[in-house]
Amino acid sequence: MPRIPLPSPSELSPEQRRVYDAVVNGPRGALRGPLRAALHNAELADKWQQLGELLRYRTSLAPRLSELAILVTARHFDCQFEWYAHEPPARQAGLNPDAIEAIRRGEQPAFASEDEQAIFDYALQLHEKHFIAEATYQRALQVIGVLGVVELTALLGYYAMVAMTLNAHELTPPADTPRPLPPRGEA
Repeated sequence: MPRIPLPSPSELSPEQRRVYDAVVNGPRGALRGPLRAALHNAELADKWQQLGELLRYRTSLAPRLSELAILVTARHFDCQFEWYAHEPPARQAGLNPDAIEAIRRGEQPAFASEDEQAIFDYALQLHEKHFIAEATYQRALQVIGVLGVVELTALLGYYAMVAMTLNAHELTPPADTPRPLPPRGEA
């Protein structure tokens, strides 16, 4: 049960309704997750949804790499909803199911591709250490270029904000859905 009320479409102000319509008519197709909480401030929700749409759907990063970074973020923040919402797209984008499972369990995945390893290392270091080692940064530059590194860093920050919002307001997967992330140490 969320900690805050989540307005239904019939309860929205005109400003909120404009944002709601933009989201449901865009690539997301529905308003869910943190945007439901952000909608209390229509301007915040609008800027949020625009940034999220850009970072998720319109960067130079392949969807497989974006979803990998999002899953690393979800696991780092133990964010059940973020994992629930992004595991299926990660699979659809071609991320190896064994790598997904290793991340879910909090283990080091074995990647067959250099780009996936570079994204994983970059994301993990930024979340855990708050900085990127020079070798890790240079490898990411070689693999995804300057634009890719800028976009990846923004994507990680955005999904950290998403995870924090979901966790703070206790926005979780549907009640009939098992919690996808095991508690740390119980994988």
